[in-house]
Amino acid sequence: MPGTVQSIERAAAVLRLLAGGTGRLSLAQISRSLDLAKGTVHGILQTLRKVGFVEQDRASGHYQLGAAMLRLGTGYLDVNELRSRSINWADPLAARSGEAVRIGTVLDGQVLVVHHVFRPDDTFQTLDVGSLLPIHATALGKALLAYGASVPNRLDRFTSRTLVNHRDLAGALRDVREAGWSADIEEHTPGEASIAAPIRAYGGLVVGAIGISGHVERICDSRYRPRPPLVANVRDAARAVSRDLGAARR
Repeated sequence: MPGTVQSIERAAAVLRLLAGGTGRLSLAQISRSLDLAKGTVHGILQTLRKVGFVEQDRASGHYQLGAAMLRLGTGYLDVNELRSRSINWADPLAARSGEAVRIGTVLDGQVLVVHHVFRPDDTFQTLDVGSLLPIHATALGKALLAYGASVPNRLDRFTSRTLVNHRDLAGALRDVREAGWSADIEEHTPGEASIAAPIRAYGGLVVGAIGISGHVERICDSRYRPRPPLVANVRDAARAVSRDLGAARR
């Protein structure tokens, strides 16, 4: 029987490292982590970049997973499986936060809502399952964009707070990767805010996001900052769903 192909093993190691990271990695960081020569790693990265599995930030030169890898991940993970694995954690998140919970994934450059738990009160609410949300103006969308989804060429404005400049959005996505969670504060709907965190599958690949949404005064403090207990609740739920999907503990 033939042996393994070393170059493929090394490429897989690079992809696993990028999938498991919290942000973009430099050539030197990847080289040190895998104990490989920089020249070897550079060749692997350039090949992966050409096929869309890796993207390189123009400003920093650092690398992250590309959109093609995200599409592979969502193709591997059936939407129904994402929904079924998330249900057990969405209801408790709604109960703890007192807010509506939505789970989404990427579809044709937008966020497809695959599960929605109503806010646990008696107010009138509309079911969002199957609806499409703008990927750049929602917390769910920014959690997906930060880890490999393609940024739209056109950034439509929904409110005065919507990020419609690609440079501003890129900065916001860097913050998402550093923090591990995302937010939108009246970026999509006036008076509403949301918090979300990425859902990972086996190998660390981001395949979806889970988040809460509600009135900005409930989600944020007086300085328009998301309330830390709500952020912690969302991140805990995302980690729980990720573990059920086979992701390593983080």
